[in-house]
Amino acid sequence: MNSIRVLWNGVIKENPTFVLLLGMCPTLGTTSSALNGMSMGLATMAVLVFSNLIISLIKNLIPDMVRIPSFIVVIASLVTILQMLIKAFAPDIDKSLGLFIPLIVVNCIILGRAEAFAAKNGPVSSVMDGIGMGLGFTLGLTLLGATRELLGTGKIFSFGVFPENYGALVFVLAPGAFICLGYLIAIINKIKG
Repeated sequence: MNSIRVLWNGVIKENPTFVLLLGMCPTLGTTSSALNGMSMGLATMAVLVFSNLIISLIKNLIPDMVRIPSFIVVIASLVTILQMLIKAFAPDIDKSLGLFIPLIVVNCIILGRAEAFAAKNGPVSSVMDGIGMGLGFTLGLTLLGATRELLGTGKIFSFGVFPENYGALVFVLAPGAFICLGYLIAIINKIKG
């Protein structure tokens, strides 16, 4: 399978956030700012890439009866390592993302790609799939976070674009996540035709 096509597929054609509508819990819960969205997307992408790689390498060693539990053990181990690294080297990100980091274990994007792609393809294609889906998810969360942050506070990545008193607080709160996501999906669907 063409690696570039696999990569492009995750970013555009099967974007987890705007097309497949997967991973909505972290999408809506962590995107109050562009930095939070990007951080959550990159954390998920790291787990996605390494879980796809490991699962593609051990797929023939796992009996069908314990395939899904084995995948979950691999994913949970990677998330635990990631959480320890974030706590050690990025405590501010750990504080802002909080409970959403351990919840990466149950993110349907990761288990879905492990089952649908990594368990059926080789390591290189699986890594490319992980990168593509991870980039798509990261771009989706960053775009949603940037939109919410801009409309709510007048900033993007904490840099002022317009005065904060012109922002509408609703966009930083939970209802703003639903409103912005709906409009972004509509805009993307309109562009795609």
